[in-house]
Amino acid sequence: MTSTKQLRKWDKKYIWHPFTQMKEWQASEPVIVARGEGNYLIDTEGKKYLDGVSSLWCNVHGHQVPEVDAAVRRQLSRIAHSTFLGLSHEPAIELSKKIIEIAPKGLTRVFYSDSGSASVEVALKMAYQYWRQKGAPKKKIFLRLKNAYHGDTLGSVSVGGIELFHEIFSPLLFKAYQAQAPYAYRDAFSGSEIKYAKFCADKVEHILMRHHDKICAIIAEPLIQGAAGMLTQPKGYLTHLRRLATKYKALLIVDEVATGFGRTGKMFACEHERVAPDLLCIAKGITAGYLPLSATLATEEIYSAFLGEFREMKAFFHGHTYSANPLACAAAIANLKIFKKRKVLQTLQKKIKILNDELKKIKQLKAVGDVRQVGLMVGIELVAEQKTKKPYPPGDRIGMRVALLARRYGVMIRPLGDVVVLMPPLSITEKELRFLCWAVGNCILRTTR
Repeated sequence: MTSTKQLRKWDKKYIWHPFTQMKEWQASEPVIVARGEGNYLIDTEGKKYLDGVSSLWCNVHGHQVPEVDAAVRRQLSRIAHSTFLGLSHEPAIELSKKIIEIAPKGLTRVFYSDSGSASVEVALKMAYQYWRQKGAPKKKIFLRLKNAYHGDTLGSVSVGGIELFHEIFSPLLFKAYQAQAPYAYRDAFSGSEIKYAKFCADKVEHILMRHHDKICAIIAEPLIQGAAGMLTQPKGYLTHLRRLATKYKALLIVDEVATGFGRTGKMFACEHERVAPDLLCIAKGITAGYLPLSATLATEEIYSAFLGEFREMKAFFHGHTYSANPLACAAAIANLKIFKKRKVLQTLQKKIKILNDELKKIKQLKAVGDVRQVGLMVGIELVAEQKTKKPYPPGDRIGMRVALLARRYGVMIRPLGDVVVLMPPLSITEKELRFLCWAVGNCILRTTR
């Protein structure tokens, strides 16, 4: 077996890591994961870490899940991959039926791709082409929300709203209208949650009133903007977006790449407000975090606009080599069966309550400005001064220091700036959940005192 020292040397010599300042990486001693076991990651030196962010928000039932392992092995004994262009296969057909059965009402068609970014690209292109084929070619601009994150491909970046990630690429992006999004902790608003939802929705409507003839779709993450720092939306805000999209004849694209598959306490976040979008993007948890797979769900109305004679060229000219990969589809089917067999969504409710109770203790720490939670999705915003909400200087890297210290406690987390993020697998036990919060609270205290 290759030594950890040698692996680190080769890593630094050959690899370029995502979202990483490689100059700092070169000076670090990176953790090298050797295997996973339940809700833990185990490195090459045998140390265990509680997987506090679900291996970047995608692991659902833990690592080495017998049912998923077996499903992938069974499929591997048949065929690992076959193109989905002009052919079909059993796992994709079965998975599509299962997804539509649990999806928000009105969604009837499944288009597969291989990443969250790709699922958004598909939705954007579908929305654009839909209006052209419906005789409204002027409707070609998207309405996005500030602080939105929809992926890193150029189309998904064009409808993103995080300047830190996206500003450098602005000359490459297409035009989109941007509306202010909810950020209750830093918004100058006093009033009820209902009024705040209307206040935020009015900002969206202001743009729609002026430009609805050019806007083809509104795109939003439901209930919570993940990569922005777990920014939660007031109750009713998503309902307002659905109403406004219908009123001004724009499609509603809902990005559930992060929020789907139980993260918010329901299978899809849309269910909390009984909202049915026109296009729904899903990925991450679809395969329980096993293999890359994503999908864009569409209504029959949108699907029908692409039907026609070959000479009309109405088909959706988009696809991926690994669209509907059979291994990934097999894993996804097993994932959905586990949700039903183990009654995951029902058992999750007690865990969400425990997490909420534990976060109240963290909220009392002097460096904690705001604690935001939807289901098992949590953002803990750290500030230099609670009263003024003054942030720490970026160079202090408080969030990252908390995360690095957490490793000494046997906890693996990854912050978003100075927002400490918790998003454990749905399979986390009550004991592990309490330990996770205790460890993170101690790390915040030790880092900021």
